Amino acid sequence: MKALKAYFVALVVLWSVPALADDGERQLSISVGDWPPFFVESEPGQGTVARLVRDIFAAEGYTVKFHFLPWKRAYREAANGRHDATAIWMYTADRQKDFLYSDPVMNERFVLFYRKDTPIEWNQMQDLADLTLGGSIGYSYGPEFDSAIENGTLNVEWVASTELNFRRLLFGRIDAFPEEINVGYYILRRETDPQETSQITHHPEPILENQSFVLFPANEPETQVLREVFNKRLQMFRENGRYDTYFETKPQASLNEVRK
Repeated sequence: MKALKAYFVALVVLWSVPALADDGERQLSISVGDWPPFFVESEPGQGTVARLVRDIFAAEGYTVKFHFLPWKRAYREAANGRHDATAIWMYTADRQKDFLYSDPVMNERFVLFYRKDTPIEWNQMQDLADLTLGGSIGYSYGPEFDSAIENGTLNVEWVASTELNFRRLLFGRIDAFPEEINVGYYILRRETDPQETSQITHHPEPILENQSFVLFPANEPETQVLREVFNKRLQMFRENGRYDTYFETKPQASLNEVRK
């Protein structure tokens, strides 16, 4: 009986310890969406936040493999335990049933992009009621914006990506669309020629300002440990100044300056 009990305990320990790489480091799987410049599958380092998250875990003895998926699938697979975490997400109360939140990883600022020849002005959601807005499938733009969609105040046409929203904006098929300011200008510079880029700007009033987080599946055995080591090392990066080095490149508004 004692031998059987010891065997059972050994199995539990082996099952609960993350897989080991050949060099002894523990391997983690993190599902993410393509969200340049923060997560970019095709670039070395795979984006600024990808590098940050990878380096934080590396300092704690983990190796990270990012799995780039559509956002909804990234969320669903992580919630079902197929990945050790998913990144990065804003806070919503309903996600707490599936995940534990890390400490804040970064600040986000969503603004409305529009064509310079058709300027917009707004201070409240009702001011946008007569516009045709774009949106990216799987995105949330915050409780106020989402509520305005649900109650019919806003007219939003959903497409698969920010790139498509910029094309539709340039072709006059939508009047404006919200995007995180760094993401918007990064994609605009990458996907359009300078003549097209010069036609677009953003409104200084933010649609949403929020923090974003790494989410750890609530019911997985290693979640609490992973969250604790991530939060500890993230705080160390902030205190010693290393964190700031990942975000030194600033976005450009109209390729000149960002209006804060």
